[in-house]
Amino acid sequence: LFPEMAISLWKNLLQTTKGRILQQRRVSLYNGAHGYEEELIKKKLQQFAGGSINLSKEDNGIAVLTLNNPKLMNAFTGTMMLELQERVTELENWKDGKGLIIYGAGNTFCSGSDLNAVKAISNSQASSDTNKDGMNMCMFMQNTLTRLTRLPLISVALVQGKAVGGGAELTTACDFRLMTPGSEIRFVHKHMGLVPGWGGAARLVRIVGSGAALRLLSGAARVDPETALRLGLSEETLSSSDGTGALEEARTWLSQYTEGPASVMRAVKKVVTAGRELPLEAALRTEKDVFGTVWGGPANLQALAKKPKHK
Repeated sequence: LFPEMAISLWKNLLQTTKGRILQQRRVSLYNGAHGYEEELIKKKLQQFAGGSINLSKEDNGIAVLTLNNPKLMNAFTGTMMLELQERVTELENWKDGKGLIIYGAGNTFCSGSDLNAVKAISNSQASSDTNKDGMNMCMFMQNTLTRLTRLPLISVALVQGKAVGGGAELTTACDFRLMTPGSEIRFVHKHMGLVPGWGGAARLVRIVGSGAALRLLSGAARVDPETALRLGLSEETLSSSDGTGALEEARTWLSQYTEGPASVMRAVKKVVTAGRELPLEAALRTEKDVFGTVWGGPANLQALAKKPKHK
């Protein structure tokens, strides 16, 4: 009876812990208390149609998210912003997932927001409405991209062609970036009289440090693959420039970090997310909770049964 009781207790603890970790991950940055009106902004975004966000989940635990609006260099229309939120929810519910590749159709990454939608939203009748709509759009995208960053999947942005403005911000929501020859990442916000609004500045500082982030934002400079490597913004420059070849290379690159059981790979991402986002004591407690979900689990027991020798 005792082993059965122990197993049942372990399972209960596992469920509680998993529930708590999931809750932390899905928590919204903004709600009504911040003046955020999600349903209102969703209705407005719905009016600006075009393009799509496609998701394919593969048996090896790697998903490919495609920004598909090639005639506008994959700029985000309103409906694409809504679809991105839906795809992130789908990925949050994908229990077998280990990795994610984000890339753009038509051999380019993303040129940010569709300016037609932005102009229409910023030309509302009253100036107070204009500001409110802009702020709501900003909060909507920050919420979505923060959830994307917190997914328990190892994510990589495959940058071909141009990643500019919001497209450059989207690359920072991934764990890693891979670039193809001749591609560029460019934070052009200054030229639009703006700063990043999708969380790109805060994430960029954490990736390259405050000095480099300040240079990239205030200079609005083109970051080529060589510069990106030097800054630590990119992991590698791929050899292939065409879409199919680059995607295959990205899959191969990512698979070296997604080998192993989903439970373990997802746990690795969770402890790293906690370490990056939380104060030390909270990060340590989360690490203990996540450790509890894999300790005595199938992968752990299997490894122990093999009695690996320390080399």
